Amino acid sequence: MSNQKKQPNIVFVMADDMGYGDPSCYGAVKIQTPNIDRISYEGMLFTDAHSSSAVCSPSRYSVLTGRYAWRSRLKEGVQCGHGAPLIEPERSTVASLLKESGYATGAFGKWHLGFDYKLRDGSSLPIEKSYLDKTDADTLEFDYSKPLKGGPLDCGFDEYFGISGSLDMPPYCFIENENTVGIPELPKVTVTQQRPGLTVPGWDDTIVDVKFTEKACSFIKRNSIAKSPFFAYVPLSSPHRPNVFPDYISGKSEAGPRGDAVMLADWCLGKILETLDECNVTDNTLIIFTSDNGANPCDFFGRSYGHKSCGDLRGYKADIFEGGHRVPFVVRWPGVVKPGSTSNSLSGLIDLYSTICDIVCKTDGNDGGPDSVSFLPILKNPTAETRKTIINHSAKGMFAIRNKEWKLIDGLGSGGQSRPFIHMPQRPGEDGQLYSFKDDCWENVNFYLNNKDLVAKMTSELEFVKEGKGKENK
Repeated sequence: MSNQKKQPNIVFVMADDMGYGDPSCYGAVKIQTPNIDRISYEGMLFTDAHSSSAVCSPSRYSVLTGRYAWRSRLKEGVQCGHGAPLIEPERSTVASLLKESGYATGAFGKWHLGFDYKLRDGSSLPIEKSYLDKTDADTLEFDYSKPLKGGPLDCGFDEYFGISGSLDMPPYCFIENENTVGIPELPKVTVTQQRPGLTVPGWDDTIVDVKFTEKACSFIKRNSIAKSPFFAYVPLSSPHRPNVFPDYISGKSEAGPRGDAVMLADWCLGKILETLDECNVTDNTLIIFTSDNGANPCDFFGRSYGHKSCGDLRGYKADIFEGGHRVPFVVRWPGVVKPGSTSNSLSGLIDLYSTICDIVCKTDGNDGGPDSVSFLPILKNPTAETRKTIINHSAKGMFAIRNKEWKLIDGLGSGGQSRPFIHMPQRPGEDGQLYSFKDDCWENVNFYLNNKDLVAKMTSELEFVKEGKGKENK
């Protein structure tokens, strides 16, 4: 039976590049996601939840720190597989908060926030090379026998098993705690869209997410037996390219290899749900499933199979438009979250930090999570409103500020992958974009020149947050 006086276990599962239109509970027809759907009908489905960035590394930074990544050295884009540590050594994280509160903490999956990779001469990879693909190709200079510092274990996690970057980035090997599992020494035979680099002998792309899931389930079992509250952070590598999976997943969807990769992520979630049930800890576990950003519109060959990965939203992964950062977000917490509920409240993945503080009744004296706002009131009451505004950021560094009624984009174009990326004003004074979310959540009609007072007000609000003058909602 549930005992809400106990500290709840917390499981945070995050897919890689799963769009708002990918799960069946968000309207997908050609892809079925029974486990994501299960959380939605046993808990709460959010319709207006956002990643802070439209791409990987900055979004993950925000999830763990409660801080917009553009406040760090990462002003646009993502890190490469050999990127240097992005989370500052003194920075408080969700994991360190929970560890201080007596939780066992484990991370299992794609890190993409950097390690201190050593070169053969004993020096570290220069930070300025953390973002260049060409650095990944020149792997012979790295000494993989040296411990990898600055990663999950230095950010509050007790244990880690995963990969350094995306599944299209070298080094192609697992990392356990602070060491590679084997030494990458063979040239990788790449599949579609994978970058060249070194791999360990016997590497198999198709089982990567399966291994993450096995390790996460083992962690849950061990700590359930020990009756220790636990936090499992499970950032999967699917459905990000290269869209590879075990044979038993192949052909499960009607949306091609990318659709099958969405179903692999759902399969992994299902194994975690089964483990929680088997360990009799479901009733005292808060589980969240989401995605780090929006989706690509199709696979590498331009095939969508009639599936809308971002639903009817405008834009895709990397874009400042809604399709780039509005993400699926479902939460189950028996005894707290009403089954079958829906929240239309504005919220963000960056809010995990303050929500955890509220759950464990912890005040962060280091002023951690400066951009985070707790969504615990929403979990208790789906009509609650906790955020007035949220800031979003595109792959090319374009900003937007959203409230429930309006969205201001500080620039023209998508700021990402949809054309045009950035363009010059078509009319005098039209330097940005303003969209009404009362009538036009598809971002079709630009009101920028028709509401100068609102543009000035929202621009001022955006600058206030960018200048770091305090939480935007406080």
